[in-house]
Amino acid sequence: MDQDKGEMERHVILVGPEVHWNTGNIGRTCLGAGACLHLVKPIGFSLGSREVKRAGLDYWPKVRLKIWDDFESLISAMKPNEDEVALFAKLGEKSVWDMPKKKRMFLVFGSETKGLLPDVLERFNRDIYHIPMTREIRCLNLSTAVGIALYESLRGYGPCRLCPPENPACG
Repeated sequence: MDQDKGEMERHVILVGPEVHWNTGNIGRTCLGAGACLHLVKPIGFSLGSREVKRAGLDYWPKVRLKIWDDFESLISAMKPNEDEVALFAKLGEKSVWDMPKKKRMFLVFGSETKGLLPDVLERFNRDIYHIPMTREIRCLNLSTAVGIALYESLRGYGPCRLCPPENPACG
């Protein structure tokens, strides 16, 4: 495992999100996991919409949120190493369980109806992951998929790194 004992840095990137309540739920999950949420335009709803705020509850104002005009601008500014990027697609060759464990990670998801754009998939074509599921469903909800991938990326970083010290269940 490639992990450091230093501070974790997680970035969840939604490229062209279309559904406001998914984004609100993902924002709340990011806040709970200590991750930054990045939205890449086009965004299919207003960030001021009642539905986003309802899904994010009263946590939405606390979400570390960055908006980008395009994916290339995000990559140029954030400068992730290739091994710090994990794209998620239904037909990804690798399982989420094979994702590298790095101190800094960029977890990239496409829109609810279109997935990731071909140029994004081509750029990081060795780093495309899927979440295993039965053939009984076509796909997972985007907010569910983000939650699975985000918390899997944190696995192994010590007992309850995110829990408050007063939590008796944490060691």
